[in-house]
Amino acid sequence: MHIRIRRIAGLALGMLWAAGAWAFTADINPQRYLEDVRYLASNKMKGRASGSPELEKAAAYIARQFREFGLQPVDGKSYYQAFQVTTNARLGGENRFAFEESGKTGTLKFQEDFIPFNFSAAGDLAGSVVFAGYGITAPEYNYDDYAGLDVKGKIVLLLRHEPQEFDEKSVFSGKVYTQHAQFSSKASNAKMHGALGVILINDRPSHPGESDDLEPFAAAVGPADAGIPFVQIKAAAAETWFADAGKNLDDLVAAIDRDLKPRSFAFPDSLRVRAHLDIERLVKTVHNVAGYLPGATDEYIVIGAHYDHLGMGEQFSMAPSQAGKAIHPGADDNASGTAGVIELARWFSRQPKQKRGILFLTFAGEELGLLGSSFYVNHPDFPLKQAVAMINMDMIGRIREGKVYIGGVGTGTHMREFVQQAASKYHLNIDYSDTTGYGSSDHTSFTAKQIPVLFFFSGLHGDYHKPSDTWDKIDAPDAAQLLSLVADVSDELRESAERPMFVRVQEPVHGGAIAGSSSAGSGYGPWFGSVPDFGQTANGVKFADIQPGSPAEKAGFKAGDVLVEFDGKPIHNLYDFTYALRAKKPGDEVLVRVLRGSSPVEAKVVLTKRR
Repeated sequence: MHIRIRRIAGLALGMLWAAGAWAFTADINPQRYLEDVRYLASNKMKGRASGSPELEKAAAYIARQFREFGLQPVDGKSYYQAFQVTTNARLGGENRFAFEESGKTGTLKFQEDFIPFNFSAAGDLAGSVVFAGYGITAPEYNYDDYAGLDVKGKIVLLLRHEPQEFDEKSVFSGKVYTQHAQFSSKASNAKMHGALGVILINDRPSHPGESDDLEPFAAAVGPADAGIPFVQIKAAAAETWFADAGKNLDDLVAAIDRDLKPRSFAFPDSLRVRAHLDIERLVKTVHNVAGYLPGATDEYIVIGAHYDHLGMGEQFSMAPSQAGKAIHPGADDNASGTAGVIELARWFSRQPKQKRGILFLTFAGEELGLLGSSFYVNHPDFPLKQAVAMINMDMIGRIREGKVYIGGVGTGTHMREFVQQAASKYHLNIDYSDTTGYGSSDHTSFTAKQIPVLFFFSGLHGDYHKPSDTWDKIDAPDAAQLLSLVADVSDELRESAERPMFVRVQEPVHGGAIAGSSSAGSGYGPWFGSVPDFGQTANGVKFADIQPGSPAEKAGFKAGDVLVEFDGKPIHNLYDFTYALRAKKPGDEVLVRVLRGSSPVEAKVVLTKRR
C-alpha cells in the first residue's frame, strides 16, 4: 500500500508555487529539489569541471546526502569510486618555433606569433614544408587539396576554415561550415596522408577586416591527443615563405575561392622548420558517487545521472565569446538530474524494503565522453547480471508544455508498458523518440553491457552549454512531477514478478547515430555498426558493442576489439575513425584491422546504408 497512497500528482498542477508557498506531489518536494539544484549550480561550484576542486565538493555533497538517508556504501566503506581522466592540457614553458629560409634563420614569439593547439601532440617538429591549401579531402564535392601532393614525412601548412565559405551557392554549404572545416578533421586528414605535423594560418583574404589573431590554446574542440603536432602561426609570419616560392598568399586564397581548384605546392627545400611544442596533459582523479538501498533479493535497478559540467566552458562552450571567461553553472545540465537522484534516494530510503534494491549512482566525466559510466560498467561494484534496468536522468529541469522525452523503452521486455501505465496518471506529454538505448548520455554505457535502460530528458534549449544555464530557470514543480513518474516506473521494475529481458533494438531509419557507430555523426555517411567505448583508449578505438545485423557484426568483429586501422589508415582516436568513415560511401569494401587482446585480427567490411 505504501506505493499507491503517495500519488497525488494532480495536486502539483492545481496549486501555486510562489510567495514562499510551494506545490508538491506526495513524492518530491519541489522546493527541496530546487535547493539541491541551486547548490550544485551556484557560483561557488564554478561549473563542476571534471578534475576541479569544485567537482569534489559536489561529490562530497552527494555522498553526505546518501549517508544521511542511510544508504550503504557499495564497498562497505566509501561512497566514492575513484578513476583517472585526462581533463585538459596546459602549455609548458619550453615552446619554441624557428625556421631557416634561404640561409637565414628566423624565430617566432611564443603566444604572440605562434601557439600549439590543446590537442596537439607534444615534442619536436622539424622538416620541410608543403602548402596543402585548406587541408581538405572531400570526394563528395570533388575537391582534394592533397591530390597529387606528396606530404609523407613533411610538415603541411594549411589554411583555416574552408573555401567559398561565404558563397551561398557553394558546394561547401555557403554560410554553414562543413565537417571539413573542423580542426580535428584537418588533423586526421593530414595524419592519414602521412604528414609529420601541421602548421595552420588564418585565411585572411576570406575574412576582410578581421585581425590575424591566434586561436586561444584551450578553445579548440578535439581529442585529448590528436597524435600529430598541430600549431598555429600568424599568417604574416609566413608571407616571406610564399614570396620566396614565387607565390602570394592572398592571391592563392582568392584563386581557390574563385574556381574551387586546389593550389597546393611544395615550398623550396631552402625552407625548414624547427619547433618544440611543450604541452602537458593533466591527469586527475575524479569520483563516481554511489549509495545502495538493499532489496529482499540481490537484484537491483540503477538510478543515475552525471553531476559534472564544463567549469568555465572552454572548448565545449556554446557561447564562444564567454568560453574560459564565465562560469558555466550547468543547472539543467546536469544539476537537474543529479538533484533528481538525490531526491529519489531521499524518498525511497523512507519506504519499506522491496523485492529489488536500488543503486543510486552519480557520474563524473560525462562531459568528457561518458567516462564515469564507462568506467563503472567495466569496474562494477555489484554484478551487472543482477542489474534489472538502468534509469538515466540528464537535463530534466526545463519541461515545456509538459513534454518529456523517454528513450530506451524498446531495450527491455515490458519496459514500454511499465512507462505507459505509470505515465497515464500524469499531465505529461511523453515522446518515446528513442528506443535504441544508445545516445550521448550515460545510459549508453549500460546498453552496451546489455542492460535495459530508460532515459528521461526534457529537451534542449538556448541555454545549453552556456553561462545562462542557471538555477532560476528550472521548473521545479514539473521536474518533481517527472520524478514521481520515475519513482512509479522504478516501483514496477523493483516489484515485477519477471525482470525485463534485454532486447537488441535495430537502429531506426533516420535515427540518432552514435559517434563512430554508423555514420559516426549526424546521420551522414555509411553504416559500420560499432558502438565506441567512451572510456579513454590510447592508440585506437575500443568497441563497447557491435550492433546486430551491422557490417561490423557480419565481418566478425566483437565487443572489446580495439580498432587500429581502417582502409589502410591508422586510427589513433575516435576523431580519426569518424573522419575515415565519413570519407566512404555505402557499398565500399574496406579492410579493417583490430586488436583482440594482443592479437591482430583483419577482415573486409562492406559498408551499407544506414537502416
